Amino acid sequence: MGQKPMSLKDRFKALKNLPRFFVMVWKTNPRIAFLNLMLRLLRSALPISTLYIGKLIINAVVHPRPVGNLHFIFVVVAIGFALAIISDLLNRANGLLDSMLGDLFSNKSSIDLMAHAGTLDLDQFENADFYDKLEKARRQTVNRTQLMSQVFSQIQDIITMASLAAGLIIFNPWLILLLLFAVIPAFLGESHFNERSYSLSNSFTPERRELDYLRYTGASDETAKEIKIFGLSGFFIDRFKYLSDKFYLANLKLSFKRASWGSFFSAIGTIGYYLAYVYIIIKTVDKTIDVGQMTFYSGAFAQLKGLLEGVLNRFSGMADSSLYLQDFFDFFDLKPLIHANEITRPFPNPIKEGFVFDNVGFKYQNSDKWALRNLSFHLRAGEKLALVGENGAGKTTMVKLLSRLYDPTEGRILLDGYDLREYDPAELRKKTGVIFQDFVKFQLTASNNIAVGQIEEKENRPKIEDSALQSLANTVIDKLPQGYDQMIGRRFANGVDLSGGEWQKIALGRAYMRDAQLLILDEPTAALDARAEHDVFLRFAELTKGKTAVLISHRFSTVRMADRILVIENGKMQEIGSHEELLAQNGRYAELFSLQAEGYK
Repeated sequence: MGQKPMSLKDRFKALKNLPRFFVMVWKTNPRIAFLNLMLRLLRSALPISTLYIGKLIINAVVHPRPVGNLHFIFVVVAIGFALAIISDLLNRANGLLDSMLGDLFSNKSSIDLMAHAGTLDLDQFENADFYDKLEKARRQTVNRTQLMSQVFSQIQDIITMASLAAGLIIFNPWLILLLLFAVIPAFLGESHFNERSYSLSNSFTPERRELDYLRYTGASDETAKEIKIFGLSGFFIDRFKYLSDKFYLANLKLSFKRASWGSFFSAIGTIGYYLAYVYIIIKTVDKTIDVGQMTFYSGAFAQLKGLLEGVLNRFSGMADSSLYLQDFFDFFDLKPLIHANEITRPFPNPIKEGFVFDNVGFKYQNSDKWALRNLSFHLRAGEKLALVGENGAGKTTMVKLLSRLYDPTEGRILLDGYDLREYDPAELRKKTGVIFQDFVKFQLTASNNIAVGQIEEKENRPKIEDSALQSLANTVIDKLPQGYDQMIGRRFANGVDLSGGEWQKIALGRAYMRDAQLLILDEPTAALDARAEHDVFLRFAELTKGKTAVLISHRFSTVRMADRILVIENGKMQEIGSHEELLAQNGRYAELFSLQAEGYK
């Protein structure tokens, strides 16, 4: 689980992410970003101006002039008062602008992350390394907004430091070296521990994902039944405690070392400051400088020390944030393998010849086992094809290839004689209506739950109601207190939960929202009783006349309604033909059919 610590050189290299980050910040809202920067430039001139005003006031009090001294003091005090008010207003204005820009950036980067995730391939989402990158990127949409304020503050403080350092160099250049001696060790210490903190946090990413999963699974309406029935609460608690304690102890050890070394380096900084302070006092006592100058120089040194510590620590924080930014950009640099070519073939309307699987094979990532192999058959235009096979035979993988959620590892799939890769995948999916066995139970209104089948039609109530009628979802929705406007699911207030069969009717409605030429039902009626499933498929058969359709079901009373049946076993095609033809062959299909028929006797 350990990770090699990153060197100071690596941390400097991480700063290369800042320009790309600030392009994103600037694009979020150029006006707010520009105004924020300008106000900070104004603030950078205030500290030395305030110190100089203090010098004038002290000298005017200690060395009064014969005439008009009181008037001069009041004028200078009024200027100092005005500077204090302006400083406070500018500080609050910057805080407001930081907050506004930070919120806007967080929202925009979250939207960009969701949009980019929507372009990636399905098999990327099925990879653990991908989920680590996604989890890291998600955290950056919120946690990195402070980086914007850090860099703006850095620019402001460096300009202020330049003005203060100029005054000290004129007085005595050696004070600058003493200042560096006071501050640099603490900076190196903070840099080291920031790097260790990053490495620790990064190495625990898989464990943090597991902690989130355990936290949710251990207290969720979706898992409550199994947790209680099987007495799993203690198991999940023990696992959560083990992982959380493991991270806590590792973090505690690092925090203890950080606090110990931090105290030591802080003491060095304090010694350096008081050495400079003593030197300035000696110069005042021997009349080399006056009391006003002593106040100015000691104040300048103290502020410069504080600013330099802040700049160096902030630099360390910025380098730390830049390391995390790399995680953010790593996710955005992921590219989908399935994408539209520069020149794409228009989707046929209507489909004339159908789909041809030409020696298709497919392997999942990081797997040596073929999910499908040597698969060759012709799905004719307008044909109803049923897929039959045991769980894990490759049926769902096949329909994912058909809708181009995956590309074949070997072989090819043709549509009307052309490779599926020649078509725009987005257009292909628009013309394909798919309801998977593990469909999503969206915590949305009943209307929107159906409209997700073609979300651009979410305001088209007549079409939504017609789709509900076709899928029998209307029999569920008509019983809801608020009908189509009823929130479904228990996650939000006033939500109403549904049974498995009711959810499936809602999900089926999504398939009918699309003007699809290819309809695929991947066991979406598993929670329905045999009669209800039979009614659904009868209606499905009527509504898909003239369209190509694929259905997967374990009930042979439903399967026999298809024009042809394809039997898959261990990823390979065993048989294909009509119900009568396959029974006559007395092969695998006939065996499975007889076994199921026995169960009903």
